[in-house]
Amino acid sequence: MWRLLRDRRLSTFKFRRQVPFGNYILDFVCFDQRFIVEIDGSQHADSQYDRARDEFMREQGFSVIRFWSHDVVKGTRSVCETILAALEGGLVKDVVAGDLRFVAGKRNKGGEV
Repeated sequence: MWRLLRDRRLSTFKFRRQVPFGNYILDFVCFDQRFIVEIDGSQHADSQYDRARDEFMREQGFSVIRFWSHDVVKGTRSVCETILAALEGGLVKDVVAGDLRFVAGKRNKGGEV
C-alpha cells in the first residue's frame, strides 16, 4: 500500500506512514485532509479497541477508513479508488460493510473538520 500512497502518487495527496499520534500508531495518514487509512488483519474483527481508537480519531477531526489486508492484496486498485473517492468527498457518512469501515471526522458547525 505504501508504494501506492507515497510521494503523492494517489492524486496529489501527501501521506505519511507509521505515524505516532496520541497513544496510537497510524498506518497511513494524510494530515492535510485529516484522513487515516488503516489496514487490518483478522485479529481486528469486531475489535472494541479499534472502535474506541476510531472514535478518538473522530474527536480529533480525522476520518478513518479501514480495509482488510487480504482485500488490499487482492483488490489494490479498488482500495485505491475507494480511498481517492473518500478523499474527494464521496464518503461523508459512516459506512460499515464486510470489506470496509469508514468513520467520518467530526465537523464543526461551519461544516469544516
